[in-house]
Amino acid sequence: MIPIEDYALLGDLHTAALVSRAGAVDWLCLPRFDSAAGFAALLHDEHAGTWRLAPASGGPATRRSYRGDTLVLSSEWDTAEGTVRVVDFMPPRRDGPDLVRIVEGVSGRVPMRMTLRPRFDYGDIVPWLRTEQGRHVAVAGPDALWLSAPVPVEHSGGAFHARFGVAPGERAEFVLTHRPSHLPRPQPPEPARALAETEAFWTDWISRCRYRGPWEGAVRRSLITLKALTYAPTGGIVAAATTSLPEELGGSRNWDYRYCWLRDATFTLQALLGTGYTGEARAWREWLVRAVAGDPADLQIMYGLDGARRLPESELPWLDGYAGSRPVRVGNAAVGQFQLDVWGEVLDGLHLVREAGVPVELDAWDLQRALLDYLEGHWDEPDNSLWEVRGPRRQFTHSKVMAWAGVDRAVHTVEDHHLDGPVEHWRALRERIHADVCAHGFDARRGTFTQSYGSSEVDAALLLIPRVGFLPWNDPRVHGTVDAVRAQLCRDGLLLRYRPGEVDGLTGDEGAFLACSFWLADALHGTGRVDEARALFERLLALRNDVGLLSEEYDTRRGCQLGNTPQAFSMVGLVNAARHLSGATTDTNATGSQQHMPGRPV
Repeated sequence: MIPIEDYALLGDLHTAALVSRAGAVDWLCLPRFDSAAGFAALLHDEHAGTWRLAPASGGPATRRSYRGDTLVLSSEWDTAEGTVRVVDFMPPRRDGPDLVRIVEGVSGRVPMRMTLRPRFDYGDIVPWLRTEQGRHVAVAGPDALWLSAPVPVEHSGGAFHARFGVAPGERAEFVLTHRPSHLPRPQPPEPARALAETEAFWTDWISRCRYRGPWEGAVRRSLITLKALTYAPTGGIVAAATTSLPEELGGSRNWDYRYCWLRDATFTLQALLGTGYTGEARAWREWLVRAVAGDPADLQIMYGLDGARRLPESELPWLDGYAGSRPVRVGNAAVGQFQLDVWGEVLDGLHLVREAGVPVELDAWDLQRALLDYLEGHWDEPDNSLWEVRGPRRQFTHSKVMAWAGVDRAVHTVEDHHLDGPVEHWRALRERIHADVCAHGFDARRGTFTQSYGSSEVDAALLLIPRVGFLPWNDPRVHGTVDAVRAQLCRDGLLLRYRPGEVDGLTGDEGAFLACSFWLADALHGTGRVDEARALFERLLALRNDVGLLSEEYDTRRGCQLGNTPQAFSMVGLVNAARHLSGATTDTNATGSQQHMPGRPV
C-alpha cells in the first residue's frame, strides 16, 4: 500500500494525474476528471493501469518538489550509479490531455526503466498494443493512448517496456497523449516548449494572488491546487481528483468526489475571491446559472462538470480498492438527497460574487429570487444535512442557519445594490428562521447549539454559526458551542465532523476531518484564543505531504492521510483560516460577505 500522501498532483484544468514518490502514475482519468480511469493502480495494483518511469534500482525519490509556484513536478533519485531527475507535467490543454515526462541525467550514468501499462475503464479493459511508424499506441473501444519515446520500446504482457541510461546533460523526453480512437494519430507537443509554456501559465496565474501574510507559501500552493481542480471549459470545480479513497482503511465509506458540489464550490469561491481571483468567480457563476436552470425545487447538491444531473452510483467489483477498502464506487447516490443548506450556500455564493465587484447580471438575480421562493416554503423541513447522512432526515441546525444566511444575503442585496425584491417580507422571514433556530437548536442547559433539534450531539458545522453572521463571535452561545464541539469531537487534537454511528446510517469509523479542523482554528481565533488557534493551524500545516497537498481526512492513530485527494474542502479551509488568522482580510470590503467578517447581532 502506497500512502496517500506519497502522491503528487499533475493537471491541465480538464483532468488530473497522481504520481507516486516511486515515479508511478497510478491515477489518471481520460479525458476528463469524471471519465473512466486509464490508470487505476491507486485502487488495485499495477494490473489496473500504471506508468512507471524511474531508476531501474527502484525505490522512492530521494527528494521532490514543484518548480516554484507551478504544477511542474521535479523528482530526484540518488542511486549507487549517480543522480537522475524526472520532470513531470501536463501542458495546458490543446486538443486533448498530454502527459510529459522528461528524464535528465545529473551525475554518473543511471540505468532507467519505463513500464507503461494502460488499462481502460478503471482497469477492466486491456487495450491492443502496437507500434506504428515510431509511435506506440494502446487502443480499445473509444480510447487511444499514443506514446512518443526517444528510446527503443517493446511491448509484452499488456505493457510497453524500455530500458535506457542517462548521464549528465542527457535528456530522454516521453509524451503520452490521449485521443478518441477514431481520430488520426495526434501530433505530440514539443517537450521543452511545452515545459516553458506550462511554467509560464502557472507563474502568471499565481502572480495575481493578493494574500500577504506569514503563510504565503502554503496559501499559494493551496490556491494552485484549487485552480487545478477547475474544469476550464465550464468553470465547474470538482471536490477532489479521485474516487473511493477510504475514510477508514479497509472500510466501506468510499465515495466518488469527481463532481461539482455546490457547497464545496461556494467555499472555494471564498478562498479565490478573498485572494483576488474574480475571473474564476465569474466563470463559476455562469456555470451555476446554467447548471441549476429550471425549477428551483429540482436544485441538486452536485452536478457533473458540464452541469449534468444524472450521476448514478455503481460499484466496480473487479477492483480490490485502496488497501482493500471496498467497494470502489463511481457516481454518487447523494445527488438525490435533500440538503437544505445548499440553497443558502448558493445564495451566499452568488451574493459573494456580486460583492466582489463582478458586474451584476439580471439572470443571476432572477435565479436568487426563485431559490428564495423555494426556500421560504421548505426551510422548516428535515433534510440530510451537509454531511450527506444516509440515515433518516432530521432538523439539522446548520441547515436552518444556512437557510437564514440565504435570506439574509437577499436582504443585503436589496439594501446595498438596490435590486428589486420584497425586502420587508424577507426581513420578517429572516427573523422567523433565526428565532426558530435559537428556540429549538440551542440547548440552554448545556449552553451549546446541537447537531439537530432536540438532540444531545454536536457537529463541526456549528462552528460556522458566527462565520456566516448568524451570531457575533462574542455571544456566549457561540463560545459555549465552540467549547462543546471541541470537547466532544476532538480526536488527538483534530476534529471529527460528527460522531459516526446511528445518525449517518453507515457502519465503521472515519478519520479527523481536515476542513473541520481548520474551522476549529478559525473559531478559536474568533473567540479570542489566538495562540491556540495558531498552534492548531501550524499542526494542520504539518500534516500536508512534501508537496503541500491534503486529502479529506487524517488518521491520527496511524499518522496518515485518508479520503479522496487532493481535497478542495481541505485546501479551502487552509486558505481561509490563514487569511483570518493572519489578519489578511483587508479584501473584506471588496467581498462584503458575512463569510469574511465577524458575526453581527440580529
